[in-house]
Amino acid sequence: MSKPMSVAVIRARTLTPAAFLRLAVASCVSIFLVVTSGAFVRLTGSGLGCENWPSCGDRPYPEQGFHAFVEFGNRMVALVGIVLTLVTWLGSRRVAGLSRYASWAALGAFLVAVAQIPMGGITIALDLHPLAVMTHFLLGLTVVALSAIVVLEAWSLVAGMAAPAGPRRLREAVTWAGLPLCAALVVTGAVATASGPHPGSSQDVKRLGIEITDALYVHVRVAAVFGIGALVVGWLLWRLRESHPGILKLWSALLLALGAQAILGEVQYRSALPWGLVLVHVFLAATIWALSVSLAYVLWRPPSALAA
Repeated sequence: MSKPMSVAVIRARTLTPAAFLRLAVASCVSIFLVVTSGAFVRLTGSGLGCENWPSCGDRPYPEQGFHAFVEFGNRMVALVGIVLTLVTWLGSRRVAGLSRYASWAALGAFLVAVAQIPMGGITIALDLHPLAVMTHFLLGLTVVALSAIVVLEAWSLVAGMAAPAGPRRLREAVTWAGLPLCAALVVTGAVATASGPHPGSSQDVKRLGIEITDALYVHVRVAAVFGIGALVVGWLLWRLRESHPGILKLWSALLLALGAQAILGEVQYRSALPWGLVLVHVFLAATIWALSVSLAYVLWRPPSALAA
């Protein structure tokens, strides 16, 4: 009798591929919300809304004040994101047939998300030093990339996996040239934001010491190079439209996000960088980064849903 009972317990602890896919998507979405809410904190000048960390003044919760509630709200959103990355990692250990890439990516997402906690404390302790704020933001994008990989692996487990797309040289070029260039685009954008009119607080916050025009000069040129590279990749992917039509659609989504980002960047610059437009710009930056990572990844390990 004990043997059937133990088997039942084991089966009860397993997670179906479809359920794990839903969990992975929820975790990835939550991290997007964490990144966006963090940008909202900075752009509304609420970075020092809570005087200390991890409490908010003399109590663990804010007593009053818009900035305090915004800062504390971001902490709660981040806590939900951390919990979901933990549950996703634990769930990955209960899914039969899930690749080791998914398990390692889920673990990495959880660990980097946890690293955000002390980094947030350091950022406040340093009175929102721009390098600390940038590090906090880039750690969030790292979690976004790892969470996207978990989603793709979970999708492949549900739908099956197709053969790698295109020649190996194309996959290597997108991975080892395209992703570093996208990372440079994100970093130069973060530098431009750190040099702009949104230090994160109404208090006297130390700035990066780089003129916004100089930061934008570099950022725009990196964006132009990345955009040209994306067009070249699209031309090469067009040849794969019959074998992997879904990958071309994924590239189209990336191109659409890049176009929207370029237009928004021009508009926000000419309108003196209003915080609402900058917030959308940050969200699109995270989207472009996630789509770029996903595009590079599915060239090597495409879910069969992206193939003919």
